[in-house]
Amino acid sequence: MEFRIDRTAFAEAVGRAVRALPARTPVPVLGGLLLEADAGRLAVTGFDFEAAVRVEAEAEIPVPGRVLVLGRRLLEVCRVLPDGPVSCALEASRFTVEADGTRFGLSTLPLAEYPALPAAPAPYGTVDAAAFATAVAQVAVAAGRDDTLPLLTGVQLRLDGGEMTLSASDRYRYAVRRLEWKPEAAADGVVEALLPSRRLLDVARSPVRGGDVLIGWDPAGGGLIGFECGPARTALRLLDGRLPAYKSLFDMAGAAVAEVECEGLAEAVRRVAVVAEANSPVRLDFSAEGSVMLRAGFGDDVAAQRLPATLSGADEMPVAFNPAYLLDALTSFESPRVRLELLGAGQRALLHGVPGPGAGAAGARTHRHLLMSVKQLV
Repeated sequence: MEFRIDRTAFAEAVGRAVRALPARTPVPVLGGLLLEADAGRLAVTGFDFEAAVRVEAEAEIPVPGRVLVLGRRLLEVCRVLPDGPVSCALEASRFTVEADGTRFGLSTLPLAEYPALPAAPAPYGTVDAAAFATAVAQVAVAAGRDDTLPLLTGVQLRLDGGEMTLSASDRYRYAVRRLEWKPEAAADGVVEALLPSRRLLDVARSPVRGGDVLIGWDPAGGGLIGFECGPARTALRLLDGRLPAYKSLFDMAGAAVAEVECEGLAEAVRRVAVVAEANSPVRLDFSAEGSVMLRAGFGDDVAAQRLPATLSGADEMPVAFNPAYLLDALTSFESPRVRLELLGAGQRALLHGVPGPGAGAAGARTHRHLLMSVKQLV
């Protein structure tokens, strides 16, 4: 095996594929990246049974072949290589990397012990890459981080006709985002899949220069969903189960409605939360007189700030939130103003964006974020 490739393209392919590798594994070969060189293309693949990432790049291939090398060690080598062409070769059991007089030798892993890679699911439809990346980031903030509850660490994907819905919840908040997608002619019925949020974020955060993401799905089952954009292909294994239904949770009949400038509120929350102890709430007192007062802290260590705001449906509405959860929600919106539907202390609060001048009202509720307010106000 022998190939030559640009250092930037090589480092990018290795860096993206290495994200699929497990942090720790009792199976040494799963710490390796599979490099396959043939027909003018180098393919770099990482795999850990939950995800498979394959990234291709153009290369000169004098001698085609395959090799399995430690992924994170190869990434460290790529980071220190000088710019320019890189020459790589398999010499007996050693993989060599050379660029501008710098030469590295890396041990290889046994190819025979590497597990078979899953087949890519058939194309099922496409979605705008930038819109998809934004939507995933907006809902993933509400996904849980506790691996002992894997169901709550996922993002639920629903495909129904020309609409895609992404949702996530950790029991204390629930984010939902709808966007358009283009199903293939053969796509039929409703698809629901629960995907690991961390893996889906890696897919969405991959460098994208415009274009679409091709989604692959096997209607007959198989437990995998695929994403392809540019030179990268990712297959994710589905999580078991599905998130609780949110329709009744998002029913806010009888709620008071407050509206405030989104960025200003986020900055004020950051500011007053400086004096709050860990897990202490930030209190928001909305008034129909046209303001909201933010307060945090206890005893002599306190902070407060007043902002312009509107309130309808009540003369006043005091609520309190975990400041980290509130900031996650506020910073996920792209609109200049945010609307809060409030039922009162210790009850649900539904946030959604308010479109700016000239923007259509239809998109205002495509992204909604439900928070549980704190019962004990400070």
